[in-house]
Order: sequence, then structure tokens, then C-alpha cells
Amino acid sequence: MSDAKRAAISVIGSLNIDYFTKVQALPGPGETVSSRGLELFRGGKGANQAISASRQGVKVYFFGCIGEDEEGIAYRKALATEGIDVSHLNKAPTKTGAAFITVDREGENMIVIAHGANDRLHINDIKAGRQVITASQAVLGQFETPVEALVEAATMANKANIPVVINPSPIKAEFPWHLIQTDYLIVNEGEAIEVLGFPPLSEDATTLRQRMHELRVEHLIVTRGGDDTLVFTRTGDSFSIETLPVLPIDTVGAGDAFAGCFTARIAGGDNLEDAIRAANCAGALTTLGAGAQNPIPDREKVDQHLDHLSAKS
Repeated sequence: MSDAKRAAISVIGSLNIDYFTKVQALPGPGETVSSRGLELFRGGKGANQAISASRQGVKVYFFGCIGEDEEGIAYRKALATEGIDVSHLNKAPTKTGAAFITVDREGENMIVIAHGANDRLHINDIKAGRQVITASQAVLGQFETPVEALVEAATMANKANIPVVINPSPIKAEFPWHLIQTDYLIVNEGEAIEVLGFPPLSEDATTLRQRMHELRVEHLIVTRGGDDTLVFTRTGDSFSIETLPVLPIDTVGAGDAFAGCFTARIAGGDNLEDAIRAANCAGALTTLGAGAQNPIPDREKVDQHLDHLSAKS
């Protein structure tokens, strides 16, 4: 069982203002479709994951960059209200990042990102937070901020024997996996193919283990929507963990809820299987509401559904 109240994590990541529309069907190339209204939410993979982790009860230190606009100022206050430490959230003389999200009637989505201030997170910002990062129980990062910043944070964590969790989204082919040790790599099925070069289930265990060795990845976690989450280790072991069956309304943010919850549970002392089981519940529950952040469940709600799954099994 986690000791979340004594755990802390550092999140290296992005913040966006999400412009959210709903359509009957996602448009194809060159196609124009009408939406059913426009809503604004706060998002960005880093902030989503930080909120997910914070709601699981751990202390979260956030490393990112906002613009000097009203949206950025309001976002800082909102994160602080969530209990997230924003002392390492810097400002840049530009616009806060934005995401343009369209969701169809099945809950599937397409997203376009305008990085804005997210691209201004500098390696020196990470170095300035060395004391915080090396005192954390885990470091979590994604690919919506500059590669150099994440590599610096991961390198610090590696040297301090702190688990590094990476959710490589959106995929960056140039990411230097060989420079760092990734303890937990969280990907969906498409991202798994992009990172590995092949579907993880299409090759034998020896080939997959060799590829994980080349990437310096200890654990590969593959989320698959409503299907069981797959786990592969560099020692050759593999297993699957059931997810919580739901009828999704909006899948935006589900993967971020998973990553944040997983990292919080690992930092708090959960074993791998228990952490993934909790993360599966967090991800599924997030699909039951609109937007990336509002539906993210707290620890009590995740635990209630974990108890339900245990009772069924």
C-alpha cells in the first residue's frame, strides 16, 4: 500500500489552454465539418499528469513555462489551488501554449498543439531545481517540452537512483534514449510501434528484450484503451492488467491521468501491478467527463473502483 503523504514527485512538462469542440465525425483531409459549440479548458500533458498525481495524494513539483498573458497567470493560480508547487513554473514573454481538440461521437479525438511558452523551458531551469528533483521519489516527463530539459532532469534522477517515468507523447524520433535510463516507459499501441520499431506482441521475447536494452528501458507499459494494459520487462517477463470497463464520453486526458496516477503510486511505494491497476482505473474514470483535467479522479474514487474490481475477481 502506498504511503502517498510522504512521497513527492517532480513533473517536467507542458501547460496548454485547450480549445475543445465536438463533432459527429472527425474530418478527413480537406474536409470541413460543423461543431456543436466551443469550450475552453486547461490542459497540456504535463499539467494534466501533475494534477492526476496530486489528486492521488503525493506532493508535486512542477517544472514548466507559461506565457505572460492572462491565461498563464490564471493557470499558475489554478495549479497552486490543486496543491501543486509552482515555484519552478517560469514565465516567458510569449503566449501560453494552446491545444485545439476535436472529439467525435465515439469519444475519439484529434489534437493540434501550438507550443507557445512550453518551448521556452530551458535546461538551466532544470538545473536550478536540482535539489527538488533529487529529493523526489520519482520524475515524470513527456515530449511537449524541449528534449534537453527532460534529459537533464532524467540524468539527475538516474544519478540519484530515482525512478524515471516517461510518456513519450507526442513522439519525437530524435529523442536520445541512450543518454538516460528509463525505469518505466508508458505508451499506447501506436507509440509503442514508433519507439520500438515494431508492435511489441509481433516479436519474440528475445527481440523485444534486446530492443528494450538498446533503449535503456526497464519496464514497457502499453495502454490499450478498454483492453488490458500490457507490461514487458527487460528481464523477459510479461503480464497484463485488466482495466475498468466504462462507456467513454471523452478520451482526452485519459492517458495523462494514467501516467500521473501510476507515478504517484510508484512514488508512494506500490508494487508495479498495483500501481498499474490504480492507473487503469484513473484513466478509465477520466473518460466519463469532458476535458482533460476536471474528470481526473482523486485517490478515494480510484480506491473505491479498485475495491470493486477486486470484489469481481
